[in-house]
Formats: sequence, structure tokens, C-alpha cells
Amino acid sequence: MPAIVRPDPFHWVLYAFGARLPERNREWVLHDVTTRTWFLRQLARGVVQIVPVAVLLYVLLVPVLGFGPQIAVMAIIAGAAIGLFYAGAFAWGSTAHRAIKAGYSEATVEAARAENRRERFDRG
Repeated sequence: MPAIVRPDPFHWVLYAFGARLPERNREWVLHDVTTRTWFLRQLARGVVQIVPVAVLLYVLLVPVLGFGPQIAVMAIIAGAAIGLFYAGAFAWGSTAHRAIKAGYSEATVEAARAENRRERFDRG
């Protein structure tokens, strides 16, 4: 089994936004989208995508449109919640697509997830 090489922070942020990782991180991508915490990892990538937009909206909404800070924060939180809902709703397909970009088939992703479930069931 090839070694799993984690991406550096710069490449991970690019990966969070949908970029393909270098070949040396190929095994890590499969691990990332099939490990026990794959869904939480997908939500974390969603947060990374939402935060810059939320900060930009806050900076623009408060002084430019004259909204009070409380209204701007509540609007941004509501939008972020919707964004995270969609990140979760499309997590299965999104993570499979990440693996496909790394050179794996969707069947490989499903088989790895099934194997991980079997291992957890056997241990528990």
C-alpha cells in the first residue's frame, strides 16, 4: 500500500476550493473522501469556502449599505447555514468527484467506504 502523504496547508486550501492535488497526495485524497469522518471533512471544506465570502459581505454590508452590525451578522449566519446545508446535501457526489479527479473510479470510493464500515462494525 502506498504511503499517504498529506497536502501542505496551501494545497489543502486550494483543494478545499476544488483544485486537484499533486500526484504525491493521490492516496490521501482517497483516504480523505472515504475515512470515517469524510462527511465532517466535507463540511470543514464548506466552512473554508464560506468564511472569505462572509468576511467580505460583512465588510461591505455594514458601512456601504448602512446595515447595523447585528443585522449583517444575522444575514451572514443565515447564508452560511444555507451554504453548509448544500455542502452536506451534495457531500456524497462532491467527494466522489474529488476522488475521480485524483484518478479513482466511483466504484473504488464506494468499495473503500464499504470496507471502512465493515472494519468499524467488526471492531464495535
